[in-house]
Amino acid sequence: MELVVKGELDLEASLVGGQAHRWRMEGSEEEPWFSGVVKGNFIRIRQIDPHRAEFHAAPWPEASVVPVLQHYLRLDDDLTLIQEEISHDWRVAAMVRQYPGLRVLRQEPWECLVAYICSANSNIQRIHQVLENIAGSLGSPIELDGQVRYSFPSPSLLVEAGETELRRLGLGFRAPYVDRATREVVEGSLDLNALVRMPYMPAKERLMECYGIGSKIADCIAVFSLEKLEAFPIDVWVRRALGEWYFPGQKPPPDRELLGWAQSYFGRYAGYAQQYLFHGRRLQKRTSKGDSTGQTEAEGG
Repeated sequence: MELVVKGELDLEASLVGGQAHRWRMEGSEEEPWFSGVVKGNFIRIRQIDPHRAEFHAAPWPEASVVPVLQHYLRLDDDLTLIQEEISHDWRVAAMVRQYPGLRVLRQEPWECLVAYICSANSNIQRIHQVLENIAGSLGSPIELDGQVRYSFPSPSLLVEAGETELRRLGLGFRAPYVDRATREVVEGSLDLNALVRMPYMPAKERLMECYGIGSKIADCIAVFSLEKLEAFPIDVWVRRALGEWYFPGQKPPPDRELLGWAQSYFGRYAGYAQQYLFHGRRLQKRTSKGDSTGQTEAEGG
């Protein structure tokens, strides 16, 4: 089925650029397909042109998956307006020209919470594997085009599995962090839907009350799943970009000061600016040194 986009969409930059952790690129580099699981649907999607994509999905009827993809890909964002606002900075403007269809994703808060807790002191390949381990062991199978993927398990299933099982699935020292946060979700003391409705700072502060969630992880969860586009996660790549491009020849400020500076400088769409800076800096590094790591390399909470 065809997905029509108002504005532009770059599937590769958006889906496998380090924001989300269960998308795979398949097929040839010239005509790649991307496969992932969103809201219990196994989706395979490919780019036709900047304004159209083709997809297959199961188990829902494909017509029912169209609004799911529109929501997930933030196709309701006025990308032109956002890009104009953040392009007052010439470096971001250059990234916008290079990746005009890059979008911040609107992920499911529960899965995003677990994914970014798992990102602490890890790299993108390991995070992918851990999330696939969790889904494969505790989720439900979904078949599409002869392939099988697994839905992400509910909080109650993770609580039932417990910390020991999470360690077996590869979470290591992150297992108690995920276990405790999951129990808060199940008990209702951590209401992710309520965080969506909260202003940015109270939502971030509530996330940081969870064992194992620091400022960077809280900002990742906030911008990628809680509608907080002013959030500006400072990971290893963004810290390098800010230091090299905005504070050359000097020691960059601490992350707390960098965050305040970035949010003031980039404004209400700082999260989009962050993603363009991150994407450009990471690919610049990959091109120069053959690097293949992603947004969460060697990052703590």
